[in-house]
Amino acid sequence: MNLGIFTELVPDGDDTWLEMLLSGLGWTLGTAFFAWIIAFVLGSIVGVARTTNRTWMIRLGNAYVELFRNIPLIVQFFVWYFVVPGIVPAVKAWVVTLDPTRHQFITSIVCLGFFTSARIAEQVRSGIQSLPRGQRYAGYALGLTEIQTYRYVLLPMAYRIIIPPLTSETMNLIKNTAVAYSIGLVELFFRTREMGEMTFRYFEAFGAATVIYVVVAMTANRVMAVIERRVAVPGYIIGGGK
Repeated sequence: MNLGIFTELVPDGDDTWLEMLLSGLGWTLGTAFFAWIIAFVLGSIVGVARTTNRTWMIRLGNAYVELFRNIPLIVQFFVWYFVVPGIVPAVKAWVVTLDPTRHQFITSIVCLGFFTSARIAEQVRSGIQSLPRGQRYAGYALGLTEIQTYRYVLLPMAYRIIIPPLTSETMNLIKNTAVAYSIGLVELFFRTREMGEMTFRYFEAFGAATVIYVVVAMTANRVMAVIERRVAVPGYIIGGGK
């Protein structure tokens, strides 16, 4: 194993291989961050819709979840990148104004956001339905509207309950950014393959990428664990009262 390869300069560049990997990590983290925001917002909306008494909202929410959860992620990347601009004139007109890197970045965020939102929607639904129905009725009895009941009574409790599965989704989202290499985004996995192909040091390249992914994922895990301990509801999450 030659660790000195990471301090060598990239051919036709001023950066070292380590700096190149870290630049890929920056794209990975940026993509994961913005995609998580989209996923959380959309997932919450769809999850709430599936717990209302309106049949059409439940069916629409179910269709949304089944659509994005059952299509392979790499296929969704290709659909968002190649198909959507071709069939939606407004999107095509906007895309042609972007440089390729920005197009790839925005597409990756949108694709991962929608894909992950379907999974978060299922968790939000489960979290709300795990609460006693008396909490919903208590909100109505206090004179709260349905929206206010969700906002002040149901969702604050549901979010605290589903932090463990949200932790898993956060880690999965970070790892799923690697699929963005398929549309050319220069994230960590793309840079890792590039290093391996140009230096033939595949062991060093993928070894470094493995360490980076583990460190990032475990950091996210620890951050979520701290949040879980701070907001845990005694009796709903094991160890939450400790």
